[in-house]
Amino acid sequence: MQGIVTGFAIIGVVIAAGYLAARLRLGGPDATTALNRIGFFVASPALLFTVVADADLGALLGAPLLVQLVAAATVAAVFVAVNLLWFRLRVPEATIGALGAGYVNAGNIGLPVAVYVLGDATAVVPVIGLQLLVVSPLVLLLLDTSTSGTVSWRFVLSQPVRNPIILGALAGAVVSLTGVGVPDVVLAPLEILGGAAVPMILLAFGMSLHGSRPLRGEEGRGPVVVASVLKAVVMPAVAFVAARLAFGLDDADVVAAVTLAALPTAQNVYNYAARFRRGDVLARDVVLVTTLASPVVMLVATALLT
Repeated sequence: MQGIVTGFAIIGVVIAAGYLAARLRLGGPDATTALNRIGFFVASPALLFTVVADADLGALLGAPLLVQLVAAATVAAVFVAVNLLWFRLRVPEATIGALGAGYVNAGNIGLPVAVYVLGDATAVVPVIGLQLLVVSPLVLLLLDTSTSGTVSWRFVLSQPVRNPIILGALAGAVVSLTGVGVPDVVLAPLEILGGAAVPMILLAFGMSLHGSRPLRGEEGRGPVVVASVLKAVVMPAVAFVAARLAFGLDDADVVAAVTLAALPTAQNVYNYAARFRRGDVLARDVVLVTTLASPVVMLVATALLT
């Protein structure tokens, strides 16, 4: 329980600081855009490199991770289906909605939850690796393709070179797989830069809340409500079914699977949306709603399963 309170206290305070900064007009009218761009092009690649370089990529093949993959893919697919039937959002906005339904905040919320609730910090590392190495590159590729209006093999194959986040994750994967030691003179500056990524994203998110009215974006309330319910309620339920029935995990692993699936939507979703200037209001509202709902879902799930 302490991990949930601590994690959400951290994110809440930093978001509130961003909101206050915007209210006081610190940084000028373009501060939010500047923070997002610096976070995307500088700090986030450094963070991804340092996190992935220390990760055990072999753990990505474990059953607990497959549970998270099944749960995330299920809710994302449901959002896409609902969108096709009712909302009819365009590809970039639909991509952000589906991502908001299944992309968990495995970093600044997942890590303290893993430490204080699950008692194992490494429990969340495979999820971080999956999202950074597989989900994020694919989503960024789809967003880049759908917003640029150009589809070609040259365009697709050039993505790793054109996208700094993919470069950072791939470089970290190479280090992890080869076991090559990174000199401190290289690693230390990257750790400092990477440490700025989450605060930048959270500050930018908080600044974006100033002067905005939640659930009143161009996409309407429907996509926000659907994505939020899928993330906060359906994804943990799917994770429970998959962990208990499909994979036959023990009680401790079932609790871990449901807890990780109940994490709120990551701020990275808003960062990606803001970077491409498509679906950013949808992303912001889903992050906000799931961040408020997640502690309640976690507390209820923990009480029922332990």
